[in-house]
Parts: sequence; structure tokens; C-alpha cells
Amino acid sequence: MISSLDVYRARILIVDDQEVNVLLLDQMLRGAGYGSVASTMNPAEVRELHLKNRYDLILLDLQMPDVDGFQVMEGLKQIEPDGYLPVLVITAQPDHKLRALQAGAKDVISKPFELPEVLARVRNMLEVRLLHKTMHHYNDVLEQRVRERTADLQESYLETIFTMMRAAEYKDRDTGTHVQRISYYSRELARMLGQDEEFVNTICFASPMHDIGKIGIPDPILLKPGGLTPEELEIMKGHTLIGAKILGHSKSPYLKMGAEIALNHHERWDGGGYPNGKRGETIPLMARIMTIGDIYDALRSKRPYKAAYDHPKAVGIIARGDGRTQPEHFDPVILAAFMQNHQTFRDIFEAHTA
Repeated sequence: MISSLDVYRARILIVDDQEVNVLLLDQMLRGAGYGSVASTMNPAEVRELHLKNRYDLILLDLQMPDVDGFQVMEGLKQIEPDGYLPVLVITAQPDHKLRALQAGAKDVISKPFELPEVLARVRNMLEVRLLHKTMHHYNDVLEQRVRERTADLQESYLETIFTMMRAAEYKDRDTGTHVQRISYYSRELARMLGQDEEFVNTICFASPMHDIGKIGIPDPILLKPGGLTPEELEIMKGHTLIGAKILGHSKSPYLKMGAEIALNHHERWDGGGYPNGKRGETIPLMARIMTIGDIYDALRSKRPYKAAYDHPKAVGIIARGDGRTQPEHFDPVILAAFMQNHQTFRDIFEAHTA
């Protein structure tokens, strides 16, 4: 996990063309204990500064002459391999907030700002950013170890995935046992479908990473207690693309499959899903398998918008639909395998619920 010492050692860059704003933010951060704070009043040099120093957080003003904050973010996207921008925007324009989030900023602060809000948002963003970097570092180490193909490695890897996903999913108020159950549902359903042992083992390790992209969704949207606006929903749907970028470009078979699942686990057999509206067998098999377990687990679990359902009701909704979930969403062959073996899903849920 990320320690307070790690957070206060993080590298921060302040970007604002007004010297008074730079000095104020610098004093705020240093007074709170942050020891590595840099600044620039020239937005044109942000890209090169970040390329050289790899800041953990960039506090970015939007309204600046010559090069504005939106242009700065476009430049940063060119050097961030997975598109994750560690940017906290500061703006006095209410209509710029949503545009900034859609452009890649991870959070927004309104001017005039207050010290407690700035420090709280800075800390939250740094914790997520450092977790994101830890994930990438672990991926590099993992690729070397996977080549050894030992049983001990596989056990260690699965436990690490569970631990990291628990850390990521605390933002979304899911429990750590959720990712364990997804792993076991996917493994057992793949076996029911007659997949070979290599596929079965890989989906067991890959499926828990389906929602890793949520670490890139701004807290005001991810943690919003009520319904999302259409614009916010589009940003939320982006967790599929973020997850695929985080896990992609890897030689590890687990991370390759994890990227496919992250990208496609909200696609629907009838073409009504996202992000690409795929239908039928154009949706990768591993995503079609994982999806039905994810839906079952969501139905069995308590959510802000619903109570936890018992096993018969959850199975009934998957079989007959309830408006939100419909049987047409699932591969008919996989749905039939689920219906014939739904007791296995019940047993996994009951055995791995805290």
C-alpha cells in the first residue's frame, strides 16, 4: 500500500501564468509537508518538464495566454504511454469543468479555492497516481517471473492481483471478496464450456482485473451517490478503455487477457453494450464468460441503488430479465451453461462472502 511518506515525497508541478497563484499554491503545499514542489509560469514548457521529471501531480490552470491548459493536456497525452494524465485542473469557469474531465484531467478545483479542499484533493490524487505507478512497476516484474511458469508464481500472482484490486476498488465501495469470486466464477464457467486448462488458468488470473480502469475515473463521478448525467456516464464508460491501456502492450498472457476483458466486459451479445457496440462472437470469449459472473455477483451484492438479492432471484433475473438485465445480453451457449450449473455460482458466492 501507499504510505504517507510516499505521498509527501511525491513530485508536484504548479502551472499558472499568475505569479501570485503560484506562490500561494507553493506555500500551501510546502506548509502541508510536501517536499518536492516545482512550478512554471510558461505552459509551453510543461511537456518537456514532465518528460524529464515525471511528476506525480500537475496542478494546472486552464486560462493562460498562447498555450492554454487544454493544449497542455494534449501535449502530455503524447508522452503518457497509457493516456493517464496526473492533472488536477484549477479553473474559475464553471463551464470548463466537464470539458477538462473529458480532456483527461482527473479532478477539478474551482477558483477561488480553499486550503482544506486543495490539500484533500491533492492527497487523494497522489494516492491514486502512486498506486497506478506501482501497478506498472509490478507488471514489469511480473513479465520476468511469468516466464518461469512455476506454481508458486501463479499463487503469488493471484494473491497480488486480489490485493491490488482491493486497493483500487475501495474507491468504488466494492469488497475485496468480489474480485476473488469473479476469478472463481470465470474459472468454473470456462471449465463447463470445455476450455483447455491453459485458458481456464489464464482467465482465473485475468478476470479480477476487469475494473482496474476505475482508478482513472474522477472521484466526483465514481463516488456520486445519485444517477449520472449523460456526460458523466460517458466518462464512467471510459474505465473500459483506461483498463485496456493499463494492462495492454504486455507479453504476459494474463495481462493480455486482462486487457481484453477490461475493454469488452460491458459489451452485450445483442450489440447494446459499450464501448464499441460489439455483438455476438465479435466479443472475445473470455469477456463473454466473465460478464455473466459479474452480473450474477452484482445482483447478489448490495449496491447504493438496490438491496442484495438471494440466489433464486438473481438467477431468475438473468434467465428472464428485469429491464436492466436481459437474457439477450448473454451468449446463449454460456447462458445455458450458467443455468445448468447455477448452483456452482451460489456455492462460490457463499464460500467467499465476508
